[in-house]
Amino acid sequence: MRIKLIILSLTLLFPVILIAQEEQRQYKVPDSVPFTVDSLYREDQFYVGFSFNLITNKPEAISQESFSGGLNLGVIRDMPLNKRRNVALGLGLGWGIDSYGQNLRITRSASGDTEFQSLEDIDYDTNRYTTQQFELPLEFRWRTSTPESYKFWRIYSGVRLGYIYNFRSNYRDDTGQTVINKLSELNKFRAGATFTFGYNTFNFHFYYSLIPFFKDASLQNESLDVSTLKIGLTFYIL
Repeated sequence: MRIKLIILSLTLLFPVILIAQEEQRQYKVPDSVPFTVDSLYREDQFYVGFSFNLITNKPEAISQESFSGGLNLGVIRDMPLNKRRNVALGLGLGWGIDSYGQNLRITRSASGDTEFQSLEDIDYDTNRYTTQQFELPLEFRWRTSTPESYKFWRIYSGVRLGYIYNFRSNYRDDTGQTVINKLSELNKFRAGATFTFGYNTFNFHFYYSLIPFFKDASLQNESLDVSTLKIGLTFYIL
């Protein structure tokens, strides 16, 4: 009799146990999120770049002194042009700061006019220009990316427009310091050709200014058409 009761109890409880296990499986949270392929992915939408700045087209009396470098960062909207999404346009907004150490001194005459002077054979402690600018990069992009891979080759070329909103010329010697912030001869609007290539994390970047640094400026009756070449590394995110 006892055995029959045990069997009957198990028979009645067995469906309840099955239902409980099924409900448990139904509401169980998975241990990991399943991997899905994003067929509409976009690449390299945030960037940070570091550069070494070279002064080009300078007169013989002008030379580059000490370290000259720059930092630029921003966001770029990646807009794929084909189904594979490895060809795209990039349009962005960024910010940059650049510093130039050289021996071209900027001074003011008694009448307030700007004067440019070469510091060749003159002892001084510091002579440096610093600029801060808003930037608008436009790129044509080619890469070997796929939805499953974050490591790929890239070649990006384009132009970068900019506007210098802050300029500082800092000169210091044994007699004192001269700081100039407002300079009518400064070309505040900037434009340069850009070229970036690399694989995965490390990407070499080149920027060549298409507009001289100064306008209507001369040194010893020679037109002052100095320009900028930047060579560095760019790191992309997303």
